[in-house]
Amino acid sequence: MNTTNVTAPKKSFKVQMLAARETAIIQSVNRLLAEKGFDAMTVDEVAAEVGIAKASLYKHFTSKEELACAAMVTAMRRAQEVIQSTDPQQAPLDKIKAVTRWTMTLKLQGLMPSLPSQNSTLRATLMASKDYMDGLMEVSDALGGWIEEAQAQGQINKALPAVAVLYTLFARACDPVLEFLKMGEQHTDEQILDLVMSTCFEGLNAR
Repeated sequence: MNTTNVTAPKKSFKVQMLAARETAIIQSVNRLLAEKGFDAMTVDEVAAEVGIAKASLYKHFTSKEELACAAMVTAMRRAQEVIQSTDPQQAPLDKIKAVTRWTMTLKLQGLMPSLPSQNSTLRATLMASKDYMDGLMEVSDALGGWIEEAQAQGQINKALPAVAVLYTLFARACDPVLEFLKMGEQHTDEQILDLVMSTCFEGLNAR
C-alpha cells in the first residue's frame, strides 16, 4: 500500500516573527516578575525591554494581568515537563525533592515569576485561563499523588494533610530565604539549596 507523507504547512515569515516576539515578551515579563514582582512591573518597561511600541505589545496581550498570566502558563509548562521527565522508578519522596530543588534553583537564578497573593483582578485572569488552570491541576495532581505515596511508605508524616504538604512545596518556589542567604555571600548556590532543602524536608529538630 502506498503511503503519502503529510507535512505540516510551513508557517509564514510574519507568523514566525509574531511568535518570536511573543516569546521575547514572555521572557521579559518572566524576568521582571522575578526581579521586581507584579506590582512594580509596568507594561512600558516590558515594551521597552523587548524593543517594541506599547501599542504593538497590546496586539499580543491586552493587559498587565494577561502578561503575568502568560508568564505563569510558561512556568507551569516547564513544571509539567520536569515532572514528566522524572524517573518512574524513583521513590516518590525523591521525585518530590527533585522537583522542589528545581523550583528553588529557578528562584535562586532570578527566573521564577513572583505574583501577589492578594490581587482579585490578577486572580480572576489566572482562573479564567484554561492553559494555566489545566497546568496547575496537572502539577498539583502529580505532586499530590507522590505525597500520598510517600506518606503511605512512611517517608512523609501521615498526620499532615497532603494539601498542606503540597502548599508547603509550592511556597518553596517563592521562598525569600534563598535570596537572603545569597545576599549574605557566605554560601554557594548549591550550598544554599542544600540548606533550604534540609530545613524543608528534615525540619529544625536536632538529629
